[in-house]
Amino acid sequence: MEYLVWVQDMTKWDWAILAAFILYALYAGLRERVRASQNLDEYFLAGRSLSGWKAGLSMAATQFAADTPLLVTGLVATAGIFALWRLWIYALAFLLMGFLLSPSWRRVGVLTDAEVTEVRYGHRAAAALRGIKAIYFGTIVNCTVLAMVLLAATRLAEPFLFWDQWLPSAFFDVCVQIVQWVGVPFAVGGLETETIWIRSTNNLFSIGAIVSVTMLYSTTGGLRSVVTTDLVQFAIGIVASVGFAWVVVDHVGGLTALTHRIQEQFTTSAGYPLTGNELLAFTPFGAKDVTIMVLLVYGFQWLLQMNADGTGYLAQRSMACRTDHDARLAAVVFTVAQVLLRSLIWLPLALGLLVIFPPLPGSIDMAAREFTFIQGIDELLPAGLKGLMLVGMLAALASTVDTHLNWGASYWTNDIYRRFICQSWLKRAPSNRALVWVARGSNLLILVIALCILPWLSSIQMAWQVSLLLGAGMGVLLVLRWIWWRVTAWGELACITASIVMAPLLLWGLPDQEELRLLIMGIGSGMIGIGVSLFTGPEDYDRLEIFYRRAQPPGFWGPIEQRICPANPKSSHRFWRALQAMGLAALSIFCLLVGIGTWLVGSPAPAWMPWRELWIGGLLLVGISLCPIWIRIGFQQTEQHNSQTG
Repeated sequence: MEYLVWVQDMTKWDWAILAAFILYALYAGLRERVRASQNLDEYFLAGRSLSGWKAGLSMAATQFAADTPLLVTGLVATAGIFALWRLWIYALAFLLMGFLLSPSWRRVGVLTDAEVTEVRYGHRAAAALRGIKAIYFGTIVNCTVLAMVLLAATRLAEPFLFWDQWLPSAFFDVCVQIVQWVGVPFAVGGLETETIWIRSTNNLFSIGAIVSVTMLYSTTGGLRSVVTTDLVQFAIGIVASVGFAWVVVDHVGGLTALTHRIQEQFTTSAGYPLTGNELLAFTPFGAKDVTIMVLLVYGFQWLLQMNADGTGYLAQRSMACRTDHDARLAAVVFTVAQVLLRSLIWLPLALGLLVIFPPLPGSIDMAAREFTFIQGIDELLPAGLKGLMLVGMLAALASTVDTHLNWGASYWTNDIYRRFICQSWLKRAPSNRALVWVARGSNLLILVIALCILPWLSSIQMAWQVSLLLGAGMGVLLVLRWIWWRVTAWGELACITASIVMAPLLLWGLPDQEELRLLIMGIGSGMIGIGVSLFTGPEDYDRLEIFYRRAQPPGFWGPIEQRICPANPKSSHRFWRALQAMGLAALSIFCLLVGIGTWLVGSPAPAWMPWRELWIGGLLLVGISLCPIWIRIGFQQTEQHNSQTG
């Protein structure tokens, strides 16, 4: 076989760690089942009782997916550290949500982001927009991302879960024949013909086992059980990743040796597409093939995506917070854990795996480099730590799957079943008990759709790019609807339509120009949405006044404020103050990331900076010095606003 049989190296301690995690997750779901069964508020929003740090770490656990370390490993190997700015730049969106929008998400008092449309807009267009968003976000985008996560699960499971050796041969052979009859492999490419269907069947059993446990606790206990397990899952993932990174760096010979070996092994003269310094560069000055187009995409990608205003499970966590302060704190905790802490662990890990498992000279295959993360666990970790890392990866997988199931089910239950099937079609109000059972059943529907998408994803990176393109056209309008009173439901509908129409055309017409695709999608759809809003608007003033009183959004709401409080308009002041806090917080976190990261992996300073020590010291000084400033600006406005409205 190509891979080592991991399971033969697993000890009773490794299995004990795995069993303990599974039992804890199931216990968390059963413990919360009574409260979760009361109503949808309890099931999907934990009774709006989450503290800021719990909500923030739950967000981080969800994005600490099993596919993410594989993606990071592949990006570093194929494009260098600078390519990770495509992930890090999302800190701007997270902080925008936290300082600017998360209090409004919480105050508006809805269950899903799709429901906001009928509070923000009026007429039939708002109802149509709500239904389309429930399908578009809750099914198309959500299931694509969930399939991407399950693809990572197959990469994780293949080397060590051998169901063909454990199950009765007669039963397993029938399962293999069924999978072969379907004709869709669920296995890593490059396998021998005679083994691909066996491995595909093994992977299906593995996915089934993993998802069954996840569904059991998440559908039973609702968001409370999801958040409770997320906290443990995030802690396990961090500890396991630190241990993995320690072993990898020690295997290389230490951090200093890691830097030297990267620079020695990777040279253009040896046939590699990147040099050592290009691999290690944090800034565009030393990275390879960084064009103006690349910088534009990296700079605006945080806005050109469907989560630009927190839409999705980020907004769900904000809406579940108990106070405005907690909603802001959640976004900050999430950003620090996601962008700073996690990255500083994975950087030396990804570089170390590149040294230990060097690619052949020439082009570097993305899918193969992604898999070296699993190969490293298999071949490098000792017993005990291997079990902990396995649990960490399964925990990362579960924390993402449970959130996407819970979040997706909220659309199907609240926005499709209750709003359209019960209220519009059947003309009756469903009971709380019925709604909770529909929510639990919706989890299974979402999972089935994701499994149907899974076989068609050739690479985690490919799936990630497709999901980015589908959401790229929505970001501008999603943010504007909170801060500008002129945005209409017809404008948002135009954005969605443009995205659906343009996505296949751009994939076909610009197959190798991802940056240009995203810019065209974002600018084109955004301009269409703004134009349609101006042409069809404004929305009814009474409707806008109701929304403003409920959400108290920041921004440019002059005509509406004149109707409510003409002597004391505050929305534009809160907007600029929140934007200032967001910018300073992002600069602080980015400076700390680049400063600590440069010191950690031995990255070169930019060519215009002659002293590397000065570069590192300056970044750390700026990053630390800005912390009290943005904390004061960002969090004082919560208390001031509460005192003015309380």
